[in-house]
Amino acid sequence: MEGQAEERLCGKWRVACGLYNYNLRDVFTWHLLKTVLMGQVLSLLICGTAVSSQYLVTAKVETPMLQSFLNYALLLLVYTTILIARKGERNIVQILKTKWWKYLVMGLADVEANYAVVRAYQYTTLTSIQLLDCFVIPVLMLLSWFFLKTRYRLVHFIAVVVCLLGVGAMVGADIVAERNQGSTSYVVLGDGLVLLSAALYAVSNTCQEYTVKNLSRVEFLGMMGLFGTLISGVQLAVLEIAAVSAIKWDLHISMLFAVYALCMYALYSFMPVVVKLTSATAVNLSLLTADLFSLFCGLYLFHYKFSALYIISFVVITVGFIMFNAVPTYTALPDDDPADPSADRPDPSPADYLLAADRDSPRTEMLTAVAAL
Repeated sequence: MEGQAEERLCGKWRVACGLYNYNLRDVFTWHLLKTVLMGQVLSLLICGTAVSSQYLVTAKVETPMLQSFLNYALLLLVYTTILIARKGERNIVQILKTKWWKYLVMGLADVEANYAVVRAYQYTTLTSIQLLDCFVIPVLMLLSWFFLKTRYRLVHFIAVVVCLLGVGAMVGADIVAERNQGSTSYVVLGDGLVLLSAALYAVSNTCQEYTVKNLSRVEFLGMMGLFGTLISGVQLAVLEIAAVSAIKWDLHISMLFAVYALCMYALYSFMPVVVKLTSATAVNLSLLTADLFSLFCGLYLFHYKFSALYIISFVVITVGFIMFNAVPTYTALPDDDPADPSADRPDPSPADYLLAADRDSPRTEMLTAVAAL
């Protein structure tokens, strides 16, 4: 009797988490390994942008909008050009006629998200930025729930909590290593900019997921290149003309700008591939390790102090990411009940009927007979 009760409890837990028809062989697949590896490639690209930006700051060059403009200009030259060369209904003229304002909102959200988080470093600390930047994940999950009709299992929420615990370990390591640098002149303003940036990133990423899964990656990148270049170009002309004219250009500075722009271009080009394979939420969870890669590089390049908590943080975030991707999310159908976690269930499996074990015996026997068939 005790063994049956334990089996029923285990079955209920598996159904609640969405694991009712999975075993270890179903979970640890080549698809999951590929997803983890691709997510870490994205983190390495962000690490490249962080290191090159740090060297630019060391060289007294602080032109975040110019750096963003170079990335959007590369997207414009490649992907917008492809759209211009297209013929038929999917060419750039038809896209702009029907959806120009949607892509304008997407481009504006992305450009201002990049700008807000860079400006936040002037007013608040690195620790606050690392913690508050995680706000993008719950906002993204909320937007995905309402606009993309994405439905999550209990295991997905547990995985997010695990990843955030990993971020907490990373912040603790920064404090131990005395890396709590940054301005504290206007902390409230700085923290507000970080939260604004996270919300704008969530909007941009939701648009990205919808576009790459329902339309095309080239359309997303082409429109991002077009509107991103226009918006960042105007902002560059208004805000950074003096800073750009003060740059003392040489081979070293030029190479740093080139590395940053190429890393950002590769990040923007490759991220839609991973988003289409998984989801925008999963990608943002994988990007939590980007700060750790930057820290590991900083141990050698900028002489940061090492802490074992960095390793622990990396492991915890990776475990949370694997948990999130081990069980797929699903999209609610128009007739689905959003509150019904079983709306997308496949054909019944014996584990499903563990939930009915406490109900009347005749029905249990009938369901078991159906499952056996």
